[in-house]
Amino acid sequence: MSATPPDATTEPLSTESAVRESTGDMHAARRARLMARVGATSAALVVAYPERNRSNDSNHPYRPSSDLWYLTGFEEPEAAMLLLPGHPEHPFVLFLRERNLKMEIWDGPRVGLERAREMVGADKAFTFEQLEEELPKLLAGRASLHYSLGVDAAMDDVVLKSYRKALRTARGRARAPTSIIEPGEALHEMRLIKSPEEIEAMRRCCEVSAAGHVRGMRVTRPGMTEFELQAEIEHVFRKQGARSPGYPSIVGTGTNACVLHYIENRDTLADGDLVLVDAGAEVDYYTGDITRTWPVSGEFNGYQRTIYDLVLRAQMEAISLVKPGLPWHELHECTVQVITEGLCDLGLLEGPVEKAIEDKAFKKFYMHGTGHWLGIDVHDVGAYAREGEKSRPLEAGMCFTIEPGIYFHPEVENCPTDFLGIGVRIEDDILVTEDGCEVLTRGVPKEPEEIMEIVGKDA
Repeated sequence: MSATPPDATTEPLSTESAVRESTGDMHAARRARLMARVGATSAALVVAYPERNRSNDSNHPYRPSSDLWYLTGFEEPEAAMLLLPGHPEHPFVLFLRERNLKMEIWDGPRVGLERAREMVGADKAFTFEQLEEELPKLLAGRASLHYSLGVDAAMDDVVLKSYRKALRTARGRARAPTSIIEPGEALHEMRLIKSPEEIEAMRRCCEVSAAGHVRGMRVTRPGMTEFELQAEIEHVFRKQGARSPGYPSIVGTGTNACVLHYIENRDTLADGDLVLVDAGAEVDYYTGDITRTWPVSGEFNGYQRTIYDLVLRAQMEAISLVKPGLPWHELHECTVQVITEGLCDLGLLEGPVEKAIEDKAFKKFYMHGTGHWLGIDVHDVGAYAREGEKSRPLEAGMCFTIEPGIYFHPEVENCPTDFLGIGVRIEDDILVTEDGCEVLTRGVPKEPEEIMEIVGKDA
């Protein structure tokens, strides 16, 4: 890794990514795969998230539901996709909003029924309000319905009414669904293994995320606020094509770094403290997820450096293990082993190491898992273990994070004062390849000397 990474203020990357290329064909191929997985006698219904009110007459910026976007590329609220495998006329039915000039003047254009085939590839289109009326008819002849209950109570009511109506209408004259099946086993397993187009999208969002972190390091100085640092990082995200951060950015200085989901970001960076930044850019609906910890002044003190080196060693050893066939849980066991050994050597945990691991004593300072799946969602979908397994083996095309950390919360008991308030996490995004792995976020320094060489250089 270069000691002086590219400056994040260079020309923005192109906003056209591989995920935008051949979009219609890509989404159609995904629908075909899902229909093959659920089977010719089933149906699959995926519904858009509703809009959410922020305050009074203002809504939160709308983001389409990940599953619906993955299968259709459709970005509007009040929408649903129904797949009917093997149907001779309309295997892909889309429910969506009608065109409305008055509303489009206020809120922007809509696809509408007439353009649903041209723009989304739907074989048949209805208004969203027709879902309850049309769904029982469309389910006739189907043995089961794949639908995710428990996400939207109002939509659950509509689906269950339609389901019961389909059963009553059949009355022995025709087949009707006799079960509702959680679609995750079929759909989310598809999303877990990334296609070549998705891998390129992941590389891009990680590249943009890395550029933001590099900028954050360069502008850090004592006296700036956490929200100023956040603004510098997120400015780069937007400038280089991100629609938004992939999740609320964490910028925690001093003891705030010991709060795992700290998002207030309102305190002042002090000379001598560390700052922990956990932030990622969402580009074309795929998100990066990077954490780096660096000294506000540009120099680690001895206690900070000791803990930082321990976390970095744990992360690097876990990354070195990644390859197809490795059981997922072994990554966490690796980081636990390294961190527990280090904390015992420092006298912060009582040995022997094996007993400290067995008793989970390490959780006093390392209380979270080592990583999670990554993709369209920052905590992406897919099972971590399948039936009969402790955890699933890694496969080429999986993307996930490796993010060990050590935190000495000021309220923790029986801890030397010199360590209190130190919080360190180091997180990278990993792609499993055919013979090992690719670190997608390698563009952000993490070796201490590299970090100290750039922190504050543009302050």
